[in-house]
Amino acid sequence: MVRSQRWKGAAFTVPFQLGFVFLYLIPIGYAVHESLYRSRSSGLGLGGTTDTFSGLANYRQGLTDPAFLDSVLRVLLFACVQIPVMLLVSLLLALFLDTLTSRAAGRFRILLLVPYMIPGVVAAIVWINLYSPDVGPLTSLGKVFGLDWNFFAPSMVWPAIGNLLTWHGIGYNMVIIYSALQGVPRELFEAARLDGASESRIALSIKVPYVRGALVLTGMLSVIQMLQIFNEPALFRNVTPQTVGDSFTPIMVIYNQAFNAGNYHYAAALSVLLALILGVASFLFYRLTSKEAD
Repeated sequence: MVRSQRWKGAAFTVPFQLGFVFLYLIPIGYAVHESLYRSRSSGLGLGGTTDTFSGLANYRQGLTDPAFLDSVLRVLLFACVQIPVMLLVSLLLALFLDTLTSRAAGRFRILLLVPYMIPGVVAAIVWINLYSPDVGPLTSLGKVFGLDWNFFAPSMVWPAIGNLLTWHGIGYNMVIIYSALQGVPRELFEAARLDGASESRIALSIKVPYVRGALVLTGMLSVIQMLQIFNEPALFRNVTPQTVGDSFTPIMVIYNQAFNAGNYHYAAALSVLLALILGVASFLFYRLTSKEAD
């Protein structure tokens, strides 16, 4: 009977296992396979192409490709600024919601989740129009305060994208942190208040340490998402191609190699390299921020 129940329980995981195999493992295996080949043109390049086994040649090329390496470094440096800002704002909003009643917190939570409910492409189009010096209100608003800013200039394009990503992601991260706050024993707050602790002291000494795991989780997810950023820079490139090049982010480099240059094998190798970089970055972030690393 026990064995039968175990098999019945395992049967519920079959749809997930099939989806994992066909949507993750097989595509990854196919990408690795394609990355080991190169397309060779016959004759003077006027004939067809044949795929020949090249081993790790595509990976060696990717590790020395300045466009790909610069794009990875560019996004990592941007992540070092944008992710802490986004998590800090999400934490402050979660702490604010924790001070409200359940009904008021529920209303504010839905309001703050609205940006996350908007598809990323739609959000980017909305903000690009807001940034536009021709139709957007932000340029005129800046002139009122004596600010002559251009959000599509080289010095402003990353802050503009960072503002968009922060606006779009704080609601999701806030919900995760707020859910962790709900698990903090309320008796600790009462005991701290009896000892004369202020609300800010309670937040710093009790609430924030209790949600450290949630902060690590949201931070790691943000790192993974940041290295895969594509929609926002690609849409910005349509508006300001002189500022946002076709190798602005790693995914844009891979997209350009696959669909513009037609070099699918090299694009597959870059995809595998990016996956490895994502794994290493996530592991290092976890080790540096988790309690086990202390």
